Amino acid sequence: MTDVLEQLSAVLRQRKAADPEKSYVARLHSKGLNGILEKVGEEATEVILAAKDTEGGGDRAAVVGEVADLWFHSLVMLSHLEIEIDEVLDCLGDRFGISGLDEKASRGESRS
Repeated sequence: MTDVLEQLSAVLRQRKAADPEKSYVARLHSKGLNGILEKVGEEATEVILAAKDTEGGGDRAAVVGEVADLWFHSLVMLSHLEIEIDEVLDCLGDRFGISGLDEKASRGESRS
């Protein structure tokens, strides 16, 4: 599974400096962080809508596709911020064996 993330990370690094007229990733980077964040927000909304539709009998493939879009754009955001995917994977790995409620409490978040 991480092979896909490693390959995607390499492609994102390569295309970050490409011509925005020829590369979607470069075009996103040229819009700056706010443009990328707008796209992440749009994709998150589309995930929510697709999931709600699926619970009512909608297409599971639509949820999968929308989550793939959200993950992709989130990875572009990380690339823009020069945060490596491994940092996120390490963070997730560190959370194994810790109750989600305890982990949230350690960050001062509500338990809702």
